[in-house]
Amino acid sequence: MMLRIKRVPTVVSNYQKDEAEEGARRVGGCGRNCLNQCCIPGAKLPLYAFKKLTKIDGDKELPGSEKREPPVDFLDSLLLGEWEDRMQRGLFRYDVTACETKVIPGQFGFIAQLNEGRHLKKRPTEFRVDKVLQPFDGNKFNFTKVGQEEVLFQFEASEDGEVQFIPSAPIEPENSPSVVAINVSPIEYGHVLLIPRILEHLPQRIDRESFLLALHMAAAAGNPYFRLGYNSLGAFATINHLHFQAYYLAVTFPIEKAPTKKITVSGAGVRVSELLNYPVRGLVFEGGNTLQDLSNTVSDACICLQENNIPYNVLISDCGKRIFLLPQCYAEKQALGEVRAELLDTQVNPAVWEISGHMVLKRKKDYEEASDENAWKLLAEVSLSEERFQEVNSLIFEAIASDDNGNANLLEDPEVKPHSREEVDTINTSSHAAMVTGTQQCLVLQ
Repeated sequence: MMLRIKRVPTVVSNYQKDEAEEGARRVGGCGRNCLNQCCIPGAKLPLYAFKKLTKIDGDKELPGSEKREPPVDFLDSLLLGEWEDRMQRGLFRYDVTACETKVIPGQFGFIAQLNEGRHLKKRPTEFRVDKVLQPFDGNKFNFTKVGQEEVLFQFEASEDGEVQFIPSAPIEPENSPSVVAINVSPIEYGHVLLIPRILEHLPQRIDRESFLLALHMAAAAGNPYFRLGYNSLGAFATINHLHFQAYYLAVTFPIEKAPTKKITVSGAGVRVSELLNYPVRGLVFEGGNTLQDLSNTVSDACICLQENNIPYNVLISDCGKRIFLLPQCYAEKQALGEVRAELLDTQVNPAVWEISGHMVLKRKKDYEEASDENAWKLLAEVSLSEERFQEVNSLIFEAIASDDNGNANLLEDPEVKPHSREEVDTINTSSHAAMVTGTQQCLVLQ
């Protein structure tokens, strides 16, 4: 049985319409300045060519910058300048800067935002939640259908190893550029989408190359208040076209303050820890001999979850130096009718930002009654049970135990007991519904 939930998609583009109706009306081209073959010939967009980094060191400085003016401020200025230009041109569906925001008093400091604009005048649809990997469908909305005015710039690695900016660069279809575009339903200031290799029509699934691109963007921005997030299908991604989200929020996320316990350090120097005293169980990755080592380890873990049909969210924090990986089961529990009515009534879909502690609320009542306890109750429904979480960890450790460099013996901590091959095979073949059944209904606030 396919699991679907009636839900309201977030509108990320002004061209996100009923594609069936749009296609029926269209004759002889789209008639708008999109990113499809009909409009790309001769089109130009700004290009930011970033410097590929080997490693991210220090709190704020980027390696290789020496004493020169770092390119960090320029990327910040470019992104925010272009974003504000689109705001002045009226491309957003509402003014996010007018949304009320507060830090909820209490132990965790969850952030609450009242954003009524994100659920107004939207078309209900059915969304399949029981398959993390689904093929790209060009008939549905995807990012090649956005208007070029919604794209801020192309984002590519520099060919000569130095940062470059070209105000007007041709779009080269044969090279399938990565682009940064606005989200017309922003959650916060500077809310953008990073769309890797946009013309390749990649479905929403992590691969090594795209994840490294996201880490380079976090490093190039060099701003600890600029985070990137990723939602898999089944974990509240609303569009099956590969993309990351990012925005600025000048406060520490609760998940960034949560204590952790080291599980292991890989042969490539990547430290893997487990979140403690947080409502959603998850892993934290940091370090690594190189930036690519860190990226490969995390992306391999994501690929493992995808291939085992386990929905997940990712937060890229600390300018790319710290990454949170959070398997979840809320959408499936919702589809199975296992989420309490009072939580469903909030209409909050806990994706990466909510899980990180930025609660985007759609009703004034929920905003006024926001509390640490209420936030915890919602996020506790997202989390895997302790037993299932350890089973999923075993799958992840198996996947990342041997990387391209032949690094073995990932589990160096004697407290970590790896599962046998037979146990891993059993986990692989266990029904996905078992994950839901075993999930705790609520954690007790400590």
